[in-house]
This record gives sequence, structure tokens and C-alpha cells, in this order.
Amino acid sequence: MKAVLDSKDRQFLERLHRLGPATVQDMCADLGVTSTAVRQRLVRLHERGLVGRDTVRHGRGRPHHTYEVTETGLRELGDNYADLALILWREIRSIQEPEVRGRLLGRVRDALVDRFGRVSHEVPLAGRIDELRSALDQRGYDVEVDHSGLLPVLRENNCPYLELAETDSAICELEHAVFEKVLGTELTLTHCRLDGHRCCEFQPTNPQT
Repeated sequence: MKAVLDSKDRQFLERLHRLGPATVQDMCADLGVTSTAVRQRLVRLHERGLVGRDTVRHGRGRPHHTYEVTETGLRELGDNYADLALILWREIRSIQEPEVRGRLLGRVRDALVDRFGRVSHEVPLAGRIDELRSALDQRGYDVEVDHSGLLPVLRENNCPYLELAETDSAICELEHAVFEKVLGTELTLTHCRLDGHRCCEFQPTNPQT
């Protein structure tokens, strides 16, 4: 599952990576915090596979542990493509030839569909939505499915493209099209962050599909 770092975890990993293999005492001295605070964060990041721990023994003395950022952690630290994505999206949208622009956007849509995984359209609609939620969750999206009503609702609590959407709502249309193609059914966007709602909600238009 893709890890999702908050700003403090990211800063902690960045400092640890600069220090190299470091002890708890090293981290305390560098960050100016207590050993309890450092240990709590190390345990959490270690459990998520972002920090590795080695046992160091010198002679007959008591062994101690050193910590360093794992390959998974390094990939997470480098996973920041917001500026590049914004530039690429603007360049795609600026293409003057409608046919070329439409073909390129179609390929982006299909690539996203493949990335989230196609679900069997033989599965009942509620099950397909649950499969999509699981795929999105594994990629770091904050999503849930509300089954309390007559129709299931896919709720996206944090827009992954908010900066793009605020400058060009066409990215919302693209995401909408991706979800419809994955699920094999039409969806209605009943709530949208751009309209002032706390989340984006997608509901099937036809309960029989």
C-alpha cells in the first residue's frame, strides 16, 4: 500500500536521511526533542516500512540500534510531482488541435483506468464500487463508500488534484470519466470541493447497471 506522509513525518525522514544511520540520541540532538518523541515516530515509520533498524554490537558492551531511511522511504520522499503534473496538464490543455488534444486526453484517461484496475462488470454495482475504493485506497486516496442509502456513494474526502482543479475544472471531468469507465456505469457528481463541499461524492445514475 502506498504510504501517505504528513509534513512532520516527511521532515523527520529527511533529517534522518541526511544524518545517515543514526541512533535515537543522534536524532534527539539534531531535532532538539525528547527520546520518547523520537522513539514513537521511529516505531510508527518502521512499522510502515519507511525506516530500517540495525543492531550494532561492539565487544562486550550493550548493543545499540541505528536507524536509516529504507528504499521505500526514499521513494516516498521523492514522490512529489505536483509542479510537474500542473505544467504537463496545462501544456496538454493548450494544444490547439481539438483532435490531437482529445486523443491525448483519452490516452491519459485509459492509462488511469488501467492504473486503478478494471473490475468485472459481472460483479454487482456495490461490489464494483468497493473494488474501486480499495484500488484508490492502495494508491493513497482518502476514499470511502457509503452504503446507507438506496444507492452506494463513493466519497472522496481529499481531492488529489485540488490545485489543478482550482485552475481548470476539466481535471474533474477526466476523473469522473475514469471512474465511470472503471465501474462501467454512469455517475453523478452530487458534491464537489470546488462548489464548497467538504468532499466529492459520486453516485450511480442508474441503479440497474
